[in-house]
Amino acid sequence: MNTNRKDNITNFRVERSTDKATGHAADKKSIAVIGAGIIGVNCAVELQTLGFNVTLLDKDNVGEGCSKGNAGHFATEQVFPLAQISLLWQLPKLLLDPLGPMAISPSYFPKAIPWFLKFIGNMTNKNRTKNSAAIKSLNKNAIAYYKTVLEAANAKHLLTTKGSLLVFEDTPLASVTKQYRQYHHAGVPVKLLNREQVLALEPNLNEKIQHALYFTDVGHTSNPHEICMALAEYAKKLGSVFKQFSVTEIKYGDLNVTISDGQTDLVFDQVVIATGAWSKKLLKQLDYKLPIEAERGYSLNLPNTKVNAELTRPVASAERRFIMTPMAHGLRLAGTVEFAGLEKKANMKRADMLYTHAKNMLINIPDFDESNSENKNDNKSDKTEQKWLGFRPSLPDSLPVIGQAPNHKNVYFALGHQHLGLTQGAITGKLIGQIITGQQTDIDISPFCISRFN
Repeated sequence: MNTNRKDNITNFRVERSTDKATGHAADKKSIAVIGAGIIGVNCAVELQTLGFNVTLLDKDNVGEGCSKGNAGHFATEQVFPLAQISLLWQLPKLLLDPLGPMAISPSYFPKAIPWFLKFIGNMTNKNRTKNSAAIKSLNKNAIAYYKTVLEAANAKHLLTTKGSLLVFEDTPLASVTKQYRQYHHAGVPVKLLNREQVLALEPNLNEKIQHALYFTDVGHTSNPHEICMALAEYAKKLGSVFKQFSVTEIKYGDLNVTISDGQTDLVFDQVVIATGAWSKKLLKQLDYKLPIEAERGYSLNLPNTKVNAELTRPVASAERRFIMTPMAHGLRLAGTVEFAGLEKKANMKRADMLYTHAKNMLINIPDFDESNSENKNDNKSDKTEQKWLGFRPSLPDSLPVIGQAPNHKNVYFALGHQHLGLTQGAITGKLIGQIITGQQTDIDISPFCISRFN
Protein backbone atom coordinates (compact mmCIF):
# COMPACT_ATOMS: atom_id res chain seq x y z
CA MET A 1 0.00 0.00 0.00
CA ASN A 2 1.30 3.43 -0.87
CA THR A 3 1.63 5.48 2.33
CA ASN A 4 1.27 8.67 0.27
CA ARG A 5 -2.02 7.60 -1.24
CA LYS A 6 -3.63 10.95 -0.44
CA ASP A 7 -1.27 12.48 -2.97
CA ASN A 8 -2.63 10.13 -5.62
CA ILE A 9 -6.29 11.04 -5.34
CA THR A 10 -8.01 11.96 -8.58
CA ASN A 11 -11.40 13.61 -8.26
CA PHE A 12 -12.94 13.33 -11.69
CA ARG A 13 -15.65 15.89 -10.95
CA VAL A 14 -13.04 18.56 -10.28
CA GLU A 15 -10.44 17.48 -12.78
CA ARG A 16 -12.82 17.50 -15.70
CA SER A 17 -13.53 21.17 -15.16
CA THR A 18 -9.89 22.02 -15.82
CA ASP A 19 -8.24 19.15 -17.70
CA LYS A 20 -8.91 19.69 -21.41
CA ALA A 21 -7.33 16.33 -22.24
CA THR A 22 -10.37 14.44 -21.01
CA GLY A 23 -12.81 16.31 -23.22
CA HIS A 24 -15.47 16.15 -20.51
CA ALA A 25 -17.84 18.97 -19.67
CA ALA A 26 -17.52 20.40 -16.17
CA ASP A 27 -21.23 20.52 -15.38
CA LYS A 28 -21.92 16.83 -15.96
CA LYS A 29 -21.84 14.12 -13.33
CA SER A 30 -19.00 11.65 -13.48
CA ILE A 31 -19.72 7.93 -13.54
CA ALA A 32 -17.28 5.05 -13.36
CA VAL A 33 -18.32 1.82 -15.03
CA ILE A 34 -16.18 -0.92 -13.52
CA GLY A 35 -15.86 -3.77 -15.98
CA ALA A 36 -15.25 -3.39 -19.72
CA GLY A 37 -17.01 -6.50 -20.95
CA ILE A 38 -20.13 -6.45 -23.10
CA ILE A 39 -22.32 -5.37 -20.17
CA GLY A 40 -19.97 -2.57 -19.12
CA VAL A 41 -19.48 -1.13 -22.60
CA ASN A 42 -23.23 -1.09 -23.21
CA CYS A 43 -23.70 0.78 -19.93
CA ALA A 44 -20.94 3.22 -20.92
CA VAL A 45 -22.53 3.92 -24.31
CA GLU A 46 -25.97 4.54 -22.82
CA LEU A 47 -24.73 6.76 -19.98
CA GLN A 48 -22.48 8.79 -22.26
CA THR A 49 -25.41 9.25 -24.64
CA LEU A 50 -27.44 10.56 -21.71
CA GLY A 51 -24.83 13.23 -21.03
CA PHE A 52 -22.74 11.79 -18.21
CA ASN A 53 -18.95 11.86 -18.04
CA VAL A 54 -18.17 8.15 -18.23
CA THR A 55 -14.92 6.47 -17.32
CA LEU A 56 -14.75 2.77 -18.21
CA LEU A 57 -12.40 0.81 -15.96
CA ASP A 58 -11.05 -2.72 -16.20
CA LYS A 59 -8.05 -4.66 -14.93
CA ASP A 60 -7.54 -5.89 -18.50
CA ASN A 61 -8.24 -4.38 -21.90
CA VAL A 62 -11.74 -3.99 -23.29
CA GLY A 63 -13.60 -7.26 -23.86
CA GLU A 64 -10.91 -9.61 -22.60
CA GLY A 65 -13.18 -11.71 -20.39
CA CYS A 66 -16.30 -13.69 -21.33
CA SER A 67 -16.99 -11.15 -24.05
CA LYS A 68 -14.12 -12.47 -26.16
CA GLY A 69 -14.41 -16.19 -26.77
CA ASN A 70 -18.09 -16.89 -26.21
CA ALA A 71 -20.39 -18.62 -28.68
CA GLY A 72 -21.57 -15.36 -30.24
CA HIS A 73 -25.18 -16.48 -29.87
CA PHE A 74 -27.90 -13.94 -29.04
CA ALA A 75 -29.86 -16.61 -27.25
CA THR A 76 -33.25 -14.96 -26.80
CA GLU A 77 -34.87 -18.39 -26.92
CA GLN A 78 -33.23 -19.38 -23.62
CA VAL A 79 -36.08 -18.32 -21.33
CA PHE A 80 -36.01 -21.24 -18.91
CA PRO A 81 -33.85 -21.08 -15.74
CA LEU A 82 -31.04 -23.61 -15.50
CA ALA A 83 -32.32 -24.92 -12.16
CA GLN A 84 -34.53 -27.89 -13.02
CA ILE A 85 -35.38 -30.92 -10.94
CA SER A 86 -33.88 -33.39 -13.44
CA LEU A 87 -30.40 -32.07 -12.68
CA LEU A 88 -30.71 -33.03 -9.03
CA TRP A 89 -30.35 -36.74 -9.74
CA GLN A 90 -27.37 -36.14 -12.04
CA LEU A 91 -25.09 -34.52 -9.45
CA PRO A 92 -23.29 -37.75 -8.41
CA LYS A 93 -22.48 -38.51 -12.05
CA LEU A 94 -21.26 -34.96 -12.61
CA LEU A 95 -18.74 -35.32 -9.82
CA LEU A 96 -17.36 -38.48 -11.40
CA ASP A 97 -17.12 -37.36 -15.04
CA PRO A 98 -14.56 -34.54 -15.49
CA LEU A 99 -15.28 -34.40 -19.24
CA GLY A 100 -19.07 -34.50 -19.07
CA PRO A 101 -21.24 -31.64 -20.36
CA MET A 102 -21.50 -30.35 -16.79
CA ALA A 103 -18.60 -31.09 -14.46
CA ILE A 104 -17.80 -30.19 -10.88
CA SER A 105 -14.25 -30.32 -9.54
CA PRO A 106 -14.36 -32.66 -6.50
CA SER A 107 -11.88 -30.44 -4.67
CA TYR A 108 -13.99 -27.34 -5.33
CA PHE A 109 -17.39 -28.88 -4.63
CA PRO A 110 -17.39 -28.16 -0.84
CA LYS A 111 -16.94 -24.45 -1.60
CA ALA A 112 -19.80 -24.56 -4.08
CA ILE A 113 -22.28 -26.31 -1.75
CA PRO A 114 -23.98 -23.06 -0.56
CA TRP A 115 -24.53 -22.04 -4.19
CA PHE A 116 -25.94 -25.44 -5.12
CA LEU A 117 -28.34 -25.40 -2.15
CA LYS A 118 -29.74 -22.10 -3.42
CA PHE A 119 -29.76 -23.53 -6.95
CA ILE A 120 -31.82 -26.50 -5.77
CA GLY A 121 -34.21 -24.12 -4.00
CA ASN A 122 -34.96 -22.52 -7.36
CA MET A 123 -36.09 -25.83 -8.88
CA THR A 124 -39.63 -25.52 -7.50
CA ASN A 125 -42.39 -24.84 -10.03
CA LYS A 126 -43.21 -21.54 -8.34
CA ASN A 127 -39.64 -20.25 -8.55
CA ARG A 128 -39.06 -21.55 -12.07
CA THR A 129 -42.22 -19.84 -13.31
CA LYS A 130 -41.30 -16.55 -11.63
CA ASN A 131 -37.69 -16.62 -12.82
CA SER A 132 -38.66 -17.61 -16.35
CA ALA A 133 -41.01 -14.62 -16.59
CA ALA A 134 -38.17 -12.32 -15.58
CA ILE A 135 -35.78 -13.83 -18.15
CA LYS A 136 -38.43 -13.48 -20.87
CA SER A 137 -38.87 -9.80 -20.04
CA LEU A 138 -35.16 -9.22 -20.71
CA ASN A 139 -34.95 -11.41 -23.79
CA LYS A 140 -38.15 -10.39 -25.55
CA ASN A 141 -36.75 -7.29 -27.26
CA ALA A 142 -33.04 -7.82 -26.54
CA ILE A 143 -32.07 -7.95 -30.23
CA ALA A 144 -34.11 -4.85 -31.04
CA TYR A 145 -32.12 -2.89 -28.44
CA TYR A 146 -28.90 -4.14 -30.04
CA LYS A 147 -29.99 -3.14 -33.53
CA THR A 148 -30.46 0.43 -32.33
CA VAL A 149 -27.11 0.78 -30.58
CA LEU A 150 -25.13 -1.12 -33.25
CA GLU A 151 -26.56 1.07 -35.99
CA ALA A 152 -25.53 4.15 -34.02
CA ALA A 153 -22.05 2.66 -33.63
CA ASN A 154 -21.87 1.86 -37.38
CA ALA A 155 -21.54 -1.81 -36.48
CA LYS A 156 -24.88 -3.31 -37.50
CA HIS A 157 -23.03 -5.69 -39.83
CA LEU A 158 -21.83 -7.56 -36.74
CA LEU A 159 -25.33 -8.87 -35.99
CA THR A 160 -26.91 -11.57 -38.17
CA THR A 161 -30.50 -12.70 -37.61
CA LYS A 162 -30.89 -16.06 -39.32
CA GLY A 163 -32.18 -17.86 -36.26
CA SER A 164 -30.61 -20.92 -34.65
CA LEU A 165 -31.17 -24.67 -34.49
CA LEU A 166 -31.41 -27.03 -31.53
CA VAL A 167 -30.86 -30.44 -33.10
CA PHE A 168 -31.70 -33.93 -31.84
CA GLU A 169 -29.96 -37.15 -32.85
CA ASP A 170 -31.70 -39.88 -30.86
CA THR A 171 -34.22 -38.13 -28.64
CA PRO A 172 -37.70 -39.62 -29.23
CA LEU A 173 -40.02 -37.44 -31.27
CA ALA A 174 -42.51 -37.31 -28.39
CA SER A 175 -39.87 -35.70 -26.17
CA VAL A 176 -38.83 -33.25 -28.91
CA THR A 177 -42.48 -32.33 -29.45
CA LYS A 178 -42.89 -31.74 -25.71
CA GLN A 179 -39.96 -29.32 -25.74
CA TYR A 180 -41.37 -27.60 -28.81
CA ARG A 181 -44.66 -27.05 -27.00
CA GLN A 182 -42.88 -25.67 -23.94
CA TYR A 183 -41.07 -23.05 -26.01
CA HIS A 184 -44.21 -22.26 -28.02
CA HIS A 185 -46.24 -21.86 -24.84
CA ALA A 186 -43.55 -19.53 -23.47
CA GLY A 187 -44.01 -17.26 -26.50
CA VAL A 188 -40.71 -18.15 -28.18
CA PRO A 189 -40.97 -18.13 -32.01
CA VAL A 190 -40.07 -21.72 -32.92
CA LYS A 191 -40.69 -24.34 -35.61
CA LEU A 192 -40.40 -28.11 -35.34
CA LEU A 193 -38.39 -29.51 -38.26
CA ASN A 194 -37.83 -33.04 -39.55
CA ARG A 195 -34.49 -34.27 -40.90
CA GLU A 196 -35.12 -33.19 -44.48
CA GLN A 197 -36.05 -29.68 -43.38
CA VAL A 198 -32.98 -29.44 -41.14
CA LEU A 199 -30.60 -30.52 -43.90
CA ALA A 200 -32.22 -28.09 -46.32
CA LEU A 201 -31.21 -25.27 -43.96
CA GLU A 202 -27.77 -26.67 -43.07
CA PRO A 203 -26.54 -29.21 -45.66
CA ASN A 204 -23.27 -29.81 -43.80
CA LEU A 205 -25.06 -31.44 -40.84
CA ASN A 206 -24.87 -35.21 -40.54
CA GLU A 207 -27.93 -37.22 -41.55
CA LYS A 208 -28.02 -38.86 -38.11
CA ILE A 209 -29.82 -35.71 -36.96
CA GLN A 210 -33.51 -36.59 -36.83
CA HIS A 211 -35.27 -33.40 -35.73
CA ALA A 212 -34.63 -29.80 -34.74
CA LEU A 213 -36.24 -26.83 -33.09
CA TYR A 214 -35.74 -23.82 -35.34
CA PHE A 215 -35.73 -20.58 -33.35
CA THR A 216 -36.50 -18.13 -36.11
CA ASP A 217 -35.91 -14.81 -34.33
CA VAL A 218 -32.51 -15.59 -32.79
CA GLY A 219 -29.30 -13.81 -33.84
CA HIS A 220 -25.56 -14.37 -33.81
CA THR A 221 -22.36 -12.48 -34.45
CA SER A 222 -19.31 -13.56 -36.40
CA ASN A 223 -17.07 -11.88 -33.83
CA PRO A 224 -18.35 -11.19 -30.28
CA HIS A 225 -15.10 -9.50 -29.30
CA GLU A 226 -15.39 -7.09 -32.21
CA ILE A 227 -18.90 -6.10 -31.06
CA CYS A 228 -17.47 -5.26 -27.66
CA MET A 229 -14.64 -3.26 -29.21
CA ALA A 230 -16.96 -1.43 -31.61
CA LEU A 231 -19.25 -0.33 -28.79
CA ALA A 232 -16.29 0.73 -26.65
CA GLU A 233 -14.95 2.77 -29.56
CA TYR A 234 -18.37 4.35 -30.01
CA ALA A 235 -18.48 5.26 -26.31
CA LYS A 236 -15.03 6.80 -26.69
CA LYS A 237 -16.20 8.79 -29.71
CA LEU A 238 -19.07 10.11 -27.61
CA GLY A 239 -16.62 11.21 -24.93
CA SER A 240 -16.02 8.25 -22.63
CA VAL A 241 -12.57 7.52 -21.26
CA PHE A 242 -11.10 4.01 -20.82
CA LYS A 243 -8.55 3.40 -18.09
CA GLN A 244 -6.87 0.10 -17.33
CA PHE A 245 -7.28 0.03 -13.57
CA SER A 246 -7.59 -2.94 -11.22
CA VAL A 247 -10.19 -1.97 -8.64
CA THR A 248 -9.52 -3.54 -5.26
CA GLU A 249 -11.45 -1.24 -2.94
CA ILE A 250 -14.67 0.77 -2.97
CA LYS A 251 -15.37 3.44 -0.36
CA TYR A 252 -18.80 4.97 -0.29
CA GLY A 253 -19.65 8.55 0.60
CA ASP A 254 -22.96 10.40 0.52
CA LEU A 255 -21.68 12.74 -2.18
CA ASN A 256 -19.28 10.50 -4.10
CA VAL A 257 -17.68 7.08 -4.38
CA THR A 258 -13.94 6.44 -4.13
CA ILE A 259 -12.42 3.45 -5.88
CA SER A 260 -8.84 2.34 -5.46
CA ASP A 261 -6.29 -0.06 -6.88
CA GLY A 262 -4.27 0.07 -3.66
CA GLN A 263 -2.07 2.87 -4.94
CA THR A 264 -4.32 5.47 -6.50
CA ASP A 265 -7.79 6.70 -5.54
CA LEU A 266 -10.31 7.79 -8.15
CA VAL A 267 -13.39 9.72 -7.04
CA PHE A 268 -16.67 9.72 -8.96
CA ASP A 269 -20.19 10.95 -8.39
CA GLN A 270 -21.61 7.51 -9.17
CA VAL A 271 -20.38 3.99 -9.92
CA VAL A 272 -21.79 1.09 -11.96
CA ILE A 273 -20.34 -2.29 -11.02
CA ALA A 274 -20.31 -4.62 -14.04
CA THR A 275 -17.52 -6.97 -13.03
CA GLY A 276 -19.18 -10.31 -13.79
CA ALA A 277 -17.73 -13.33 -12.05
CA TRP A 278 -15.32 -11.12 -10.10
CA SER A 279 -18.07 -9.12 -8.37
CA LYS A 280 -18.37 -10.94 -5.06
CA LYS A 281 -15.45 -9.28 -3.26
CA LEU A 282 -16.41 -5.77 -4.35
CA LEU A 283 -20.00 -6.17 -3.23
CA LYS A 284 -18.90 -7.66 0.07
CA GLN A 285 -17.07 -4.39 0.82
CA LEU A 286 -20.46 -2.68 0.60
CA ASP A 287 -22.05 -5.36 2.84
CA TYR A 288 -24.04 -7.09 0.09
CA LYS A 289 -24.20 -10.86 -0.20
CA LEU A 290 -23.78 -12.14 -3.73
CA PRO A 291 -24.07 -15.93 -4.19
CA ILE A 292 -22.20 -15.96 -7.49
CA GLU A 293 -20.20 -18.79 -9.02
CA ALA A 294 -17.97 -18.83 -12.06
CA GLU A 295 -19.26 -21.30 -14.64
CA ARG A 296 -16.13 -22.06 -16.60
CA GLY A 297 -17.00 -22.29 -20.30
CA TYR A 298 -14.60 -23.47 -23.01
CA SER A 299 -14.49 -22.78 -26.72
CA LEU A 300 -12.48 -24.12 -29.64
CA ASN A 301 -11.82 -22.14 -32.82
CA LEU A 302 -11.50 -23.93 -36.16
CA PRO A 303 -10.18 -22.12 -39.25
CA ASN A 304 -11.86 -21.59 -42.59
CA THR A 305 -11.12 -24.36 -45.11
CA LYS A 306 -11.72 -24.93 -48.79
CA VAL A 307 -14.16 -27.75 -48.09
CA ASN A 308 -17.79 -27.02 -47.37
CA ALA A 309 -17.47 -26.81 -43.60
CA GLU A 310 -19.74 -23.83 -43.24
CA LEU A 311 -22.81 -23.29 -41.15
CA THR A 312 -25.02 -20.26 -41.69
CA ARG A 313 -26.45 -20.03 -38.17
CA PRO A 314 -25.72 -21.36 -34.68
CA VAL A 315 -26.45 -25.06 -34.25
CA ALA A 316 -26.74 -26.48 -30.74
CA SER A 317 -26.90 -30.16 -29.84
CA ALA A 318 -29.57 -31.17 -27.34
CA GLU A 319 -27.83 -34.42 -26.41
CA ARG A 320 -24.21 -33.26 -26.53
CA ARG A 321 -24.93 -29.87 -24.94
CA PHE A 322 -22.65 -27.69 -27.00
CA ILE A 323 -23.05 -25.18 -29.81
CA MET A 324 -21.36 -24.50 -33.16
CA THR A 325 -21.40 -20.94 -34.50
CA PRO A 326 -20.07 -19.64 -37.84
CA MET A 327 -17.43 -16.99 -37.18
CA ALA A 328 -15.34 -14.63 -39.28
CA HIS A 329 -12.34 -16.90 -38.69
CA GLY A 330 -14.23 -20.14 -39.39
CA LEU A 331 -16.20 -22.13 -36.84
CA ARG A 332 -16.42 -21.76 -33.06
CA LEU A 333 -17.37 -24.71 -30.88
CA ALA A 334 -18.48 -23.70 -27.40
CA GLY A 335 -20.32 -24.94 -24.39
CA THR A 336 -20.04 -27.30 -21.44
CA VAL A 337 -20.15 -26.16 -17.83
CA GLU A 338 -17.40 -26.61 -15.26
CA PHE A 339 -17.53 -25.55 -11.61
CA ALA A 340 -13.97 -25.14 -10.40
CA GLY A 341 -13.67 -21.51 -9.31
CA LEU A 342 -11.63 -18.66 -10.75
CA GLU A 343 -8.13 -19.88 -9.91
CA LYS A 344 -7.89 -23.48 -11.11
CA LYS A 345 -5.80 -24.06 -14.22
CA ALA A 346 -7.73 -24.48 -17.45
CA ASN A 347 -8.54 -28.06 -18.43
CA MET A 348 -8.23 -27.76 -22.19
CA LYS A 349 -9.28 -31.37 -22.67
CA ARG A 350 -12.77 -29.94 -22.29
CA ALA A 351 -12.13 -27.84 -25.39
CA ASP A 352 -10.78 -30.88 -27.25
CA MET A 353 -13.97 -32.74 -26.37
CA LEU A 354 -15.98 -30.19 -28.34
CA TYR A 355 -14.19 -31.22 -31.54
CA THR A 356 -15.09 -34.86 -30.96
CA HIS A 357 -18.74 -33.87 -30.72
CA ALA A 358 -18.56 -31.67 -33.82
CA LYS A 359 -17.01 -34.48 -35.88
CA ASN A 360 -20.09 -36.55 -35.15
CA MET A 361 -22.43 -33.81 -36.30
CA LEU A 362 -20.78 -32.35 -39.41
CA ILE A 363 -20.02 -33.94 -42.77
CA ASN A 364 -17.03 -31.70 -43.42
CA ILE A 365 -15.01 -30.19 -40.62
CA PRO A 366 -11.60 -28.47 -40.51
CA ASP A 367 -8.70 -30.54 -39.20
CA PHE A 368 -7.64 -30.18 -35.59
CA ASP A 369 -4.83 -31.88 -33.67
CA GLU A 370 -6.59 -33.28 -30.61
CA SER A 371 -3.31 -34.56 -29.17
CA ASN A 372 -2.25 -31.01 -28.31
CA SER A 373 -4.38 -30.10 -25.30
CA GLU A 374 -2.07 -27.45 -23.90
CA ASN A 375 -3.01 -23.77 -23.93
CA LYS A 376 0.20 -21.84 -24.41
CA ASN A 377 -1.47 -18.53 -23.69
CA ASP A 378 -3.01 -19.76 -20.42
CA ASN A 379 -6.27 -17.84 -19.86
CA LYS A 380 -5.23 -14.89 -22.02
CA SER A 381 -6.28 -14.83 -25.62
CA ASP A 382 -5.66 -13.13 -28.90
CA LYS A 383 -7.18 -13.27 -32.35
CA THR A 384 -5.35 -16.48 -33.23
CA GLU A 385 -5.94 -18.42 -30.01
CA GLN A 386 -7.49 -21.78 -30.74
CA LYS A 387 -8.61 -22.78 -27.25
CA TRP A 388 -10.21 -20.48 -24.74
CA LEU A 389 -11.62 -20.46 -21.23
CA GLY A 390 -14.09 -17.86 -19.98
CA PHE A 391 -15.89 -17.38 -16.67
CA ARG A 392 -19.67 -17.01 -16.78
CA PRO A 393 -21.03 -15.10 -13.76
CA SER A 394 -23.79 -17.41 -12.56
CA LEU A 395 -26.40 -16.81 -9.88
CA PRO A 396 -28.58 -19.67 -8.56
CA ASP A 397 -31.83 -18.26 -9.94
CA SER A 398 -30.42 -17.60 -13.46
CA LEU A 399 -31.25 -13.89 -13.15
CA PRO A 400 -28.75 -11.02 -13.28
CA VAL A 401 -28.48 -8.25 -10.72
CA ILE A 402 -29.57 -4.97 -12.29
CA GLY A 403 -30.43 -1.87 -10.31
CA GLN A 404 -29.49 0.64 -7.65
CA ALA A 405 -27.78 -0.58 -4.49
CA PRO A 406 -30.49 -0.46 -1.78
CA ASN A 407 -28.25 1.18 0.82
CA HIS A 408 -25.94 3.19 -1.45
CA LYS A 409 -27.74 5.71 -3.63
CA ASN A 410 -24.70 6.39 -5.84
CA VAL A 411 -23.88 2.72 -6.61
CA TYR A 412 -25.54 0.60 -9.30
CA PHE A 413 -25.20 -3.05 -10.28
CA ALA A 414 -25.18 -4.68 -13.74
CA LEU A 415 -23.76 -8.16 -13.27
CA GLY A 416 -24.42 -11.89 -13.07
CA HIS A 417 -25.86 -12.51 -16.55
CA GLN A 418 -24.71 -16.13 -16.67
CA HIS A 419 -25.03 -17.56 -20.21
CA LEU A 420 -26.86 -14.47 -21.48
CA GLY A 421 -24.39 -11.62 -21.08
CA LEU A 422 -24.05 -11.04 -24.82
CA THR A 423 -27.80 -11.45 -25.32
CA GLN A 424 -28.84 -9.03 -22.58
CA GLY A 425 -26.06 -6.46 -22.93
CA ALA A 426 -27.92 -3.73 -24.80
CA ILE A 427 -31.12 -3.88 -22.77
CA THR A 428 -29.09 -3.88 -19.54
CA GLY A 429 -27.32 -0.71 -20.66
CA LYS A 430 -30.67 0.89 -21.46
CA LEU A 431 -32.10 -0.07 -18.06
CA ILE A 432 -29.08 1.26 -16.18
CA GLY A 433 -29.46 4.57 -17.97
CA GLN A 434 -33.14 4.74 -17.09
CA ILE A 435 -32.51 3.84 -13.45
CA ILE A 436 -29.78 6.42 -12.95
CA THR A 437 -31.76 9.21 -14.61
CA GLY A 438 -34.92 8.36 -12.72
CA GLN A 439 -36.94 7.38 -15.80
CA GLN A 440 -39.56 4.70 -15.84
CA THR A 441 -37.82 1.50 -16.90
CA ASP A 442 -38.96 -0.33 -20.03
CA ILE A 443 -39.54 -3.50 -17.99
CA ASP A 444 -40.13 -4.34 -14.34
CA ILE A 445 -36.68 -4.51 -12.74
CA SER A 446 -37.78 -5.68 -9.28
CA PRO A 447 -36.85 -9.36 -9.95
CA PHE A 448 -33.24 -8.31 -10.54
CA CYS A 449 -32.65 -6.39 -7.29
CA ILE A 450 -29.73 -7.47 -5.06
CA SER A 451 -32.18 -7.46 -2.14
CA ARG A 452 -33.35 -10.95 -3.12
CA PHE A 453 -30.09 -12.27 -1.66
CA ASN A 454 -29.87 -9.93 1.32
